[in-house]
Amino acid sequence: MRTFALTLALLFGSTIAAAADPATDKVLQCMRANIPPTVRIQQFELTSVDRTGGSRTLRGRLYATREGQLARVMLQIEAPSDLAGAAYLVRENKEGSDEIYLYLPATRKVRRITGPSQDGKLWGTDLSFNDVKQLQNAYSGASPKLEPPTTLDNRPANVLTMTPRAGDTVRYNLVRAWVDQKTCVATKVEFFDLAGLRKRIVAKAADLKQSGKFWYLTEADMSDVRDNTHTHLKTLDLTSPEKLADRLFNPQTFYLGG
Repeated sequence: MRTFALTLALLFGSTIAAAADPATDKVLQCMRANIPPTVRIQQFELTSVDRTGGSRTLRGRLYATREGQLARVMLQIEAPSDLAGAAYLVRENKEGSDEIYLYLPATRKVRRITGPSQDGKLWGTDLSFNDVKQLQNAYSGASPKLEPPTTLDNRPANVLTMTPRAGDTVRYNLVRAWVDQKTCVATKVEFFDLAGLRKRIVAKAADLKQSGKFWYLTEADMSDVRDNTHTHLKTLDLTSPEKLADRLFNPQTFYLGG
């Protein structure tokens, strides 16, 4: 899915595991083929709504690339004014201890995010870095399974269930994705933990758009079914340039932007 959240997730999930079943592997191969090596989003919007109905909208830019199979993702906030200039950098490591850096203009300092802080809601939205990583863990899990096909929003869809590898420490023990057969984009994803359904991402087929040979979603909704909150995600002008500047993914310079 090429929304803000799953743009990150699929970049992290560039090593989606092959499946023993040829039919399942065909769906996974199609999803892999729809992952661009670099992503630049000229503007994204995240509108979060809390349980009382109060809302807040963040706007910014996103840059993402891969060094080999390791993801590099940088977000920079442009609005609202109290967060303008804030930036967030994620650098995936082979060892699994990913580097996460946060820059806040009020302090003019870069701070590394570690431990439980990685599971905090990103600037008050329903998204956290660990959500992205847990989805990646499911995509790269040892047992992707293809369920019977269905229709979603009047379009044929494949249904994949994915579980993490044995021994992985994960927040979600099951991810179910509805993958549009024409575009190989997941237009619905559900996250389950031991207590049941926790989060859901849903998008409309009308919001599918093509950039070059890659398909992505321009809008989607992510909801936390237990906290009764949701975040609307909107992506504007996604491109896949040949190369992005190294400074965008350097912990010492990322906050300076493009």
